[in-house]
Amino acid sequence: MQASRLLSILMLLQARGRLTAGALAQALEVSERTVLRDIDQLSAAGVPLWGERGRQGGFQLREGWSTQLTGMTEPEAQALLLAGLPGPATELGLGAAAASARLKLVASLPGEWREQADRVGQRLHIDPVDWYRAQDAPNFLREVADAVWRARRIEVRYESWRGKAWRMLEPLGLVLKAGAWYLVARAVDAVPTKGDGVRTYRLASLLELKPGAAFRRPKTFDLARTWQASAARFESELRSVEVRARATPRCLKWLANARVPFSDPVGEEVTLRVESVEQGARQLLAFGDEIEVLSPPALRERLAQQAAAVLARYQARGRAQC
Repeated sequence: MQASRLLSILMLLQARGRLTAGALAQALEVSERTVLRDIDQLSAAGVPLWGERGRQGGFQLREGWSTQLTGMTEPEAQALLLAGLPGPATELGLGAAAASARLKLVASLPGEWREQADRVGQRLHIDPVDWYRAQDAPNFLREVADAVWRARRIEVRYESWRGKAWRMLEPLGLVLKAGAWYLVARAVDAVPTKGDGVRTYRLASLLELKPGAAFRRPKTFDLARTWQASAARFESELRSVEVRARATPRCLKWLANARVPFSDPVGEEVTLRVESVEQGARQLLAFGDEIEVLSPPALRERLAQQAAAVLARYQARGRAQC
């Protein structure tokens, strides 16, 4: 375990340059004291690294020095093979490159691992699109991906709920969620707001795109952490209306199958959240008389109106056919 951690420290410093003890500890999920002991052992073994104090300090390897100890373990090779998603790679224009890289990886494995590696595609298939949903048509995906790789601005005409508008963006990363591609970018021409100005944009809503000039990518940007924070903020803002309802056991199963989050039932009463009164009425009407909204009154009234309208429509159609 310690030898693997020492090699991981070398790989991190070689790949990322200067890193603080705290950053290394976070990446390796150990304490800073453990990292400092490991650094001492690497130095004693002759690895040319040094540290600098201060806010801009950290540990780094001597410029130009690199380790050749890059052999993968069997679990690491399996994980890398599992991570290769052919669908997204093809959408990005990297399908052939992904296939070629996989062949090279398999060829580099020890003989006893190759047969097992070939089984990966026959044992696990990843389908990122949810049931009863069509996959997004990601507009300008390859152009956006190229801008992300090369750190170049793009000017886009984007359609949001506010309407259509041109925006100058600094693309920082791409995210594939439930079959939809999203761009994480910083808006150059946006009105200053709280935070760093980084927002997410759905590629299916891009209408036009023009390439722009190069920009300097922020060194401290973390795509995974930014996306998690953005998703949490979006979900909390999206489901802003709290609903108290009485639901049958069958309805609770339907809610779970539809992935509608709700509280643990107290008797027949549950609490859930919806986007708005109008959206909540459309969503909950689908469960028929298996659920009864108790509050808020506005949602209860809107459901009654919609149910009456549906009933009147079908009664009128029935009389017309007689």
